[in-house]
Amino acid sequence: MDQPVERSGEVLIVTGMSGAGRSTVANALEDLDWYVVDNLPPQMLRPLLDLSGLGAMPRVAAVVDVRGRNLFSTLPDVMHQLRDRSDVRVVFLDAADDVLVRRFEAVRRPHPLQGQGTILDGIHRERERSRAIREASDIVIDTSNYNVHQLVTHVGDLFSEAGSARHTLTVMSFGFKYGVPTDTDFVADMRFLPNPFWIERLRPLTGEDPEVSEYVLSQPGAMEFIDAYQRAITIAVEGFQRENKSHSTVAIGCTGGKHRSVATAIELATRLSGIPDVAVRVKHRDRGRE
Repeated sequence: MDQPVERSGEVLIVTGMSGAGRSTVANALEDLDWYVVDNLPPQMLRPLLDLSGLGAMPRVAAVVDVRGRNLFSTLPDVMHQLRDRSDVRVVFLDAADDVLVRRFEAVRRPHPLQGQGTILDGIHRERERSRAIREASDIVIDTSNYNVHQLVTHVGDLFSEAGSARHTLTVMSFGFKYGVPTDTDFVADMRFLPNPFWIERLRPLTGEDPEVSEYVLSQPGAMEFIDAYQRAITIAVEGFQRENKSHSTVAIGCTGGKHRSVATAIELATRLSGIPDVAVRVKHRDRGRE
């Protein structure tokens, strides 16, 4: 297992939709020994970067959002100005509209932009103002299906890993019947392979079990697909490194996210771990679901 090491001059801009978990992410980063500044005006990002570069605060996270009112509208321009800095990453937190509404109703607080309208009116206004920021972000995290503890764990996975890796690649298995992940860069569909679910002795097992893995990977077309997909992902990841994109996700799907996708994700991740300067993580989103 990799051991955490101190990184210097690293800056995260944490932004996104109100109710999507910015406070949870900020607290999680603090627990990981990041210096967190909340509700920072975008114009203050450059001075903060200068302080970080001096080594006074080696790992800094700045939360910038619509609470900054009119100042928030300058964030896209500031982000563009900072693109020459490879040590700056933008993390955008998002969630489905109905999830955001439920979260605001649960805490009985108004949306910061709803005015005299409804919570949903405020969400729509914020989504429109944030559209360009989301598109320009390095990492988009959809928290719709996360509880607080799962989000904290995900933040730890993304930002506490150590070593000299310039890029973190997450290979995630999932089940199509539970929905396609939205915070992913690539999606592969393994439903063209026979489903081990219909074999009684394999049904209670998962793709982590050797019997299932051997069955899945021995099917016609399985290894040919993985060979080709490995080459494609390798080319993309090398390009991401050149463009200073520090994280990407490959989602591998099957019907239930238990057999074919799990076995394929493990095999693909093992192969991709040989890419220089890349830390590869494996995540099974739906493996334990019925």
